[in-house]
Amino acid sequence: MAALTVENWFGDYVSHPQVVVDANSVDDIVAVLRDHNKYPSPVRAVGSNHSVTACAVLNGGTMLRMRMNRILDIGADTVTVEAGAQYIDIAKELEKRGLQFHVNTEIGNLTAGSAACAGTKDSSMPGEYGQVGSYVTKIKLVLPSGEKLEVTEDRPELMQKVRCSYGTFGIVYEVTFRVRALTPLAVHHKNFALRQFIAALPELKKSGDSMMFFTFPFDDRITVEFRRYNPGASGKPDRGPWKLRNYLWATVGPKLARVFEENISNHAIRYMLIDAVSASARLVFEYVVRSENTSPADQMIRYPSPANDCKYTFSLAAFPEDDYPRVISDYFQFCHDHYARTGYRTNMVSVGYRIAQDQNALFSYSYDGPVITVDPVSTAGPGWTEFIDAYNAFCDDHNGIPLLNQTPQLTPASVRKALGERLKVMEETRRTFDPGDRLLNGYYRDLLAVTAAGGPILALGKSC
Repeated sequence: MAALTVENWFGDYVSHPQVVVDANSVDDIVAVLRDHNKYPSPVRAVGSNHSVTACAVLNGGTMLRMRMNRILDIGADTVTVEAGAQYIDIAKELEKRGLQFHVNTEIGNLTAGSAACAGTKDSSMPGEYGQVGSYVTKIKLVLPSGEKLEVTEDRPELMQKVRCSYGTFGIVYEVTFRVRALTPLAVHHKNFALRQFIAALPELKKSGDSMMFFTFPFDDRITVEFRRYNPGASGKPDRGPWKLRNYLWATVGPKLARVFEENISNHAIRYMLIDAVSASARLVFEYVVRSENTSPADQMIRYPSPANDCKYTFSLAAFPEDDYPRVISDYFQFCHDHYARTGYRTNMVSVGYRIAQDQNALFSYSYDGPVITVDPVSTAGPGWTEFIDAYNAFCDDHNGIPLLNQTPQLTPASVRKALGERLKVMEETRRTFDPGDRLLNGYYRDLLAVTAAGGPILALGKSC
């Protein structure tokens, strides 16, 4: 059989699996994992395929497309869904019942299976985590042997590993999330010059508000998005602010950036127009995108599938919060230096998220303390790949911590430096689940490779 071609959402990572299977039930997953002849290794599951790394790439092997998308149960403080259910669809059903997710992450196309075992990001709300998987209370998966396994918070050390296993322990087919009562959300924005922002940051952190950052290295500006729960708000939520914010961010921004990139060869004119658009967006954000009563689920964006001419890609690394003033200053200078040296600069705003310390996943990028991320965003084009290589070197020099599914072009050395002994623990655990490397594609084979003794280090727990 000739190899097939499957692209990720953005289209920059291409798989050539030998077999593609639509998984409509757990029995379909079991059948694939048990039949090594009909369904060759490695076996990888994909949902909406929005990851910006090669984490789902196959050359040969078997791709499982997760079509299982039912919402199975909504309780007082939990929701249980099949692995292919999209986060935004679950959020809308929760909203009808007066409930919400703790983390209302931007990419609504995120599937439950990915959320349960892969990294995500969002600014932490006061007293809460910023990673979706930290609110996963139960995961059901099919092991490489074809047996089923249920993992719950009753086994915290195992759950801590499964939450960042990236599909290398087993194929997730059912997930339970902890949810909370629906609460009105206030949002507003404020613009700062870089030096003004750094001086204000200690007081901004004391406010307790969640903070996301839109950073403009070539304008020397930062726009801060503040969010806080506002239980005293009454009446119907204001749908307008998030619609406008998301339209500017996910439609107008990338579309204009792509048009300018593809049609204006003169860099001075191209980036003058991009900077003018950015300046206008900052004003709209500060003076228009604000409300005391919005719905948390409205933060999510349902990206079109297949992607259209508004598509964009990104990278990220997390930095210790105390280091952020130096890091963001150096990042602005790095962008200027790279442009002067190569003639390339990203054509969209960079962003960042403030995320609380979180040890619920072993590979958590805020495992050792609160962090703030630096996330370049672009419609890509010639020069993006080289920019990301340079950005990764910048992150290495500044003790950045990557996300395996959202930091492209990682090297094993960078991953080892960032994760240290945690990488060894995860690889030893992975071998316990998958001694025959049934689920290990080339990407994870390279990144997870460590010198470690094999052999079982934990019991797998109860089957179901």
